[in-house]
Amino acid sequence: MAVVFERPHALCDVRLHYCAGCTHGIIHRLVAEVIDEMGIEGTTVGVCPVGCSVFAYNYFNCDMIEAPHGRAPAVATGVKRARPDLNVFTYQGDGDLAAIGTAETVHAATRGENIAVIFVNNGTYGMTGGQMAPTTLPGQVTTTSPYGRDPRKAGYPIHVCEMLATLDGTALAVRTAVDTVPHIRETKKMIRKAFENQQKGNGFSIVEVLSTCPSNWGLTPKECIERLQKDCIPYYPLGTYKDVEIEVANADKLAMGGGTK
Repeated sequence: MAVVFERPHALCDVRLHYCAGCTHGIIHRLVAEVIDEMGIEGTTVGVCPVGCSVFAYNYFNCDMIEAPHGRAPAVATGVKRARPDLNVFTYQGDGDLAAIGTAETVHAATRGENIAVIFVNNGTYGMTGGQMAPTTLPGQVTTTSPYGRDPRKAGYPIHVCEMLATLDGTALAVRTAVDTVPHIRETKKMIRKAFENQQKGNGFSIVEVLSTCPSNWGLTPKECIERLQKDCIPYYPLGTYKDVEIEVANADKLAMGGGTK
């Protein structure tokens, strides 16, 4: 019988520690599939900080480094500058990347550090008890916003891709999701593009993936997907916010008098 579906070699054959219904497992598989398809397992280094992905070093068959909370972009910068021949990626949650790691993220992007960032956004501090994160939606109930996030007191959620897209060093800023098969395929396509950008020396690439958190949202996995579609995607629209390769191609067309659609 022909094998039509199997575990990527870059993904270890071990049980994941994530909660039932969590979409980290899907995203892990997509990263591993890209590593396999590009043939870069032996030259890839992943950097994971504190958060739900803290044990990611157990799941990928490539070299992994554990970074302090929020510092993954800084660690990845050091690795890439010391070994520019390597493919370096970070795997971070929203509490990590958009809160304690805001400075590292913004400055790595504005410097155009040639790394790929996989940013998993589920709108909460997943590992540490479900506290309000910078990406928590207005009105969303968390352990530290029991009456719902009030923007008048807690401010508004941060739109990371839109913010980083304004920086000259950002080569790719895109937001995807893993709620449907088409969205999963698009997520994989963008993860691969982030790795390819790095190989081309284009600069900083970030792929934000809207994810779910059944445990802290207090919903079933099915209900989480429905909430993601009803509440999260409208607030955080999917799409490409910056792609330097498209911008260059459009500029070339204009220079040649071809115009753009």
